[in-house]
Amino acid sequence: MLEEHFFACPYCWEQISMMLDLSSGGQRYVEDCENCCNPISISYEVEDGSVIGFVSDSLEQ
Repeated sequence: MLEEHFFACPYCWEQISMMLDLSSGGQRYVEDCENCCNPISISYEVEDGSVIGFVSDSLEQ
């Protein structure tokens, strides 16, 4: 089951969306912003078919 999730890019602050797989229980991965192309670290947790935690961070130190 996929769900579209909207959030602000940590680099350009534009609202973007990503499809989250709710059947996985959560994931961690890196995906580029569709607007500015910078890499975003994405992590989320799923419980009972709902997103219970979502974090998007820049990869800059």
